[in-house]
Amino acid sequence: PLELPYLTGRSSYPPPDPTVGGGLVAYLSFAYPKHPYDVGARVHPLPADGSVPGLPGWRWLHTPGHTPGHVSFFRAEGKVLVAGDAFTTVKGESALATLTQKQLVHGPPAYFTPDWDSARVSVAELLSLVPEVAATGHGIAMHGDELRSQLAHLAVHFNSLVRPKIGRYAHHPAVADADGVRSVPPPLVSPWVKGLAVAGAVLGVIGLIASSKKGKRKSKKAYRAWYRDKPARPTPYRH
Repeated sequence: PLELPYLTGRSSYPPPDPTVGGGLVAYLSFAYPKHPYDVGARVHPLPADGSVPGLPGWRWLHTPGHTPGHVSFFRAEGKVLVAGDAFTTVKGESALATLTQKQLVHGPPAYFTPDWDSARVSVAELLSLVPEVAATGHGIAMHGDELRSQLAHLAVHFNSLVRPKIGRYAHHPAVADADGVRSVPPPLVSPWVKGLAVAGAVLGVIGLIASSKKGKRKSKKAYRAWYRDKPARPTPYRH
């Protein structure tokens, strides 16, 4: 139910956080869509008993953090986990890692995770399922001992491995309920953003000064050319 406001047009998701760092994908996240979707009567709440309509043997688990109403799906037979973005198998903040699809059990996309405490608890809950195979929203599916070993490492060292040291939600989460987002922390301007802004302002001033001087030089040259080429008026002869 906590995801319904974003699927029925009632609330936008919390704003992305490009200040978390980690790579180009994160830095560009300010431009990613965050508006709500309205799929109307086609969306329904999942059954409260954890079952998944039309998929016998599967159950859903509330795994918030990446979004307030994020869910994952698990089938006990075969220990198959569809984690969504509760964790990923690629470092999604990095453009290079995304292009190469280098496998690594990683946290949820940092630039779109507004509640890190909940995200940490969700990873620990999914680890307790001891999955044999996991498919995630970012990255290639992983399985076996490598999956479980890396997932355990992530769960134990979650804060040091993936929780941003700085960022809009690094220390204070967005607050949401069944009606959508209620409050978000103020945006954080990181030192490198401030540096770029200052550098841009300085370059802008230098550009204006240079342009002004260039314009003055052009005016002087034009005047000199006009003065040189303009024929002198004859002086009337007076007796």
